[in-house]
Amino acid sequence: MPFETDFYPESRFGGFTDIDGTVIFYTRVNSLLDENAVVIDYGCGRGAYGEDPVKARRALRILKGKAKRVMGLDVSEQGSQNPYLDEFHQISPSKAPWPISDNEADLCICDSVLEHMENPEYFFNEASRTLKAGGHLCIRTPNRWSYIGIASRLLPNRYHAKVAAKVQEGRKEEDVFPTLYRCNSMGALKKMLKKKGFEGVVYGYEAEPQYMAFSKAAYFLGTLHQKYAPSCLKLALFAFAKKITGDGQNGG
Repeated sequence: MPFETDFYPESRFGGFTDIDGTVIFYTRVNSLLDENAVVIDYGCGRGAYGEDPVKARRALRILKGKAKRVMGLDVSEQGSQNPYLDEFHQISPSKAPWPISDNEADLCICDSVLEHMENPEYFFNEASRTLKAGGHLCIRTPNRWSYIGIASRLLPNRYHAKVAAKVQEGRKEEDVFPTLYRCNSMGALKKMLKKKGFEGVVYGYEAEPQYMAFSKAAYFLGTLHQKYAPSCLKLALFAFAKKITGDGQNGG
């Protein structure tokens, strides 16, 4: 990525920075896995992460083989092309129950998907229903109050794919989807987790400023924001939560 080695020289060794968001997020996800785990990858997509040229980051993201079963769910049939799943199910965006039994899964991942949901409560209902008591829900999503979140909401969705492909190196237009940001603040996410029977943490996180790589000056300003912005204004929200109800209840 342009300018990355200038501001994060450690990235010359292995291809990732010390603050790489995918490395940080999936290191914690992997720590919650074992060989007997049943995993739900919600919004699994076509498996574009397998094209990541950084070996260490790619290895963290691919969960197949580390767990007993990885089940992919996606509203798009593109998920059937994902080679890093043990099984795939195409689902309705906000109506039918997931084709997974009550209390079946140990871990549910929702990575860069929450911002696209028309009805986030449906997702949390189903996550609560399908996770076992003590099962974990892991979420990474953009923060609606970050400068990227605000810009995204101001920019019509029809332009998102072209802009993202231009400012993010390696991002393909086919991997960019409309955003709604209906549960994308720290407060909204904490409230929803509590309502649906989870306890955990929600916090802001910011990696290197990928969206600012169009100029060195902009990238420098992005690094300042990354270092000094308060948690509530960071570019991403991370949530790690445990289901505390034991009977598939979803809190209404």
